[in-house]
Amino acid sequence: MAKTSKKPPWHAALFLVELFVLGLVLSALSAYHMRFPHKLWDRLLPLPDGEMRMVVVRPGFNARQCAQAFHDQGALTGSPDELARWMVKLGIDRRIRSGQYRVTRAGPWNLARQLVTARPVSASVTIIPGMDIFSLREVFDLPPPSSRDDSFREAVMENGNYPGPLRDLLLNSEESRVAFLFPETYFLVEKNPEELVQVASHLWWERFGEKLPSLMTSRDLGERATVASMVQREAFWDDERAVIAGVIENRIKKNMELQIDATVIYAWKLRGKNLTRVLYSDLKVNSPYNTYIAPGLPPAPICVPSAESWRAALEPERNQFYYYVARKDGYHDFAATYEEHRRNIKRTRE
Repeated sequence: MAKTSKKPPWHAALFLVELFVLGLVLSALSAYHMRFPHKLWDRLLPLPDGEMRMVVVRPGFNARQCAQAFHDQGALTGSPDELARWMVKLGIDRRIRSGQYRVTRAGPWNLARQLVTARPVSASVTIIPGMDIFSLREVFDLPPPSSRDDSFREAVMENGNYPGPLRDLLLNSEESRVAFLFPETYFLVEKNPEELVQVASHLWWERFGEKLPSLMTSRDLGERATVASMVQREAFWDDERAVIAGVIENRIKKNMELQIDATVIYAWKLRGKNLTRVLYSDLKVNSPYNTYIAPGLPPAPICVPSAESWRAALEPERNQFYYYVARKDGYHDFAATYEEHRRNIKRTRE
């Protein structure tokens, strides 16, 4: 009878070790591709065909809120809780940003796969220093301020769109409030006035909230906003803004008319006429914004001030000037007396 050969015990142990190592390799590859999907997934598990959906993810959403948003907006066919778990497992919850996502309608796992590489679509809106209530509406293709259906005015006048500490300092007019929209390019989830007012006013508060005097009233801040808006339109160079703000302060203290052309231009714009230059006949317009005939500051800001104009209005230069005239290079000649001012005018016209 022939003897059967037996494999040595170490051979079986080696086989088990090989199986264990193979399992580790497969687990590592699976985990890698689970966390960093490769084209391999598309070959082995292609995404099912489906209709495309646009889903809005709001700023500050966590994984559960994002999953609920995809469910509520028709992109998720399964459980929001399951999608949230996949988002956490794949690390999406730490990377997802606000914006509009274009995805294929799918279940939790397939939707999570899309979100690993998906990027939000954002609408960009730029607020340029010097914009007014007319040009700000043009950003959203909205009709002029006289329109009955005025979503821009509604957004500006809604106190809840502003940071809490600023709400108590706001005046009740649209012109006075747009001055607190910080000039910047914003990437919005949706291109609408409400979201713009929210992000732009919060950025203004971040930049200037701590710089406001503790006892400043809404009237005080409203006057600073008006000065900042006039400085914005009058000064071409930033290093002159504080000087011009000082001139405005000096004239107010002496009860002198401010005689600022930019306010006359705005007065006519409110009447539907756009001036390219101010003529002597234009100075007779009957308007509280006409600083050639109305004493003191105009009733509200005439535009959105830049950060430099705001700094000048909050900290005007202390000087002895009451007059200035523009030169060809955009700078101004300043004067303490009217006689000196006349000489400056003559010199600039030569």
